[in-house]
Amino acid sequence: MKTQIATASRLFNTPVEEIYNIIADYRNGHPNILPKPYFLSLDVEEGGFGAGTIIRFQMRLLGQIQSFRSLITEPEPGRVLVETDIKSGIATSFTVESAGDNHQTRVTISTELKGRNALEGFIAKVILQKVYSRELELLAKLSKSDAKFKNPAKQVLCVQHRQSDSRRLR
Repeated sequence: MKTQIATASRLFNTPVEEIYNIIADYRNGHPNILPKPYFLSLDVEEGGFGAGTIIRFQMRLLGQIQSFRSLITEPEPGRVLVETDIKSGIATSFTVESAGDNHQTRVTISTELKGRNALEGFIAKVILQKVYSRELELLAKLSKSDAKFKNPAKQVLCVQHRQSDSRRLR
């Protein structure tokens, strides 16, 4: 059985951090880049931003509805986010990297499809590449909108820093 890799990439005129925050925000950002009719639902079970988040989602592929439950990891925080299906172990990675200056970003979505026969793997690859291309289109639209997505951990650090500054002023 040959391994197939479904992948799609796109260049954005948006800073890396802004793009990454949209993808990593499973409560407000990520749901808005999931193309319908492929994605039917996305529910957050635990967490909600980046590593440690657990999600449940349903997809319709070739007329079949499939359910997934995935754990989110960040092997390279701020650059690589991975959704791993808990049952099958199949992982989809989102790689976000600078493409030149600070305002250009390349995003690549990729899934390694293991354990399928050649025909099944090829069909899954073609379909997922179409899904990922549409997902990147939606990400482009969202990145141009006025909506801002921030890493909650950084917001907490900023609030704590401001509070310690105000204590020193007293």
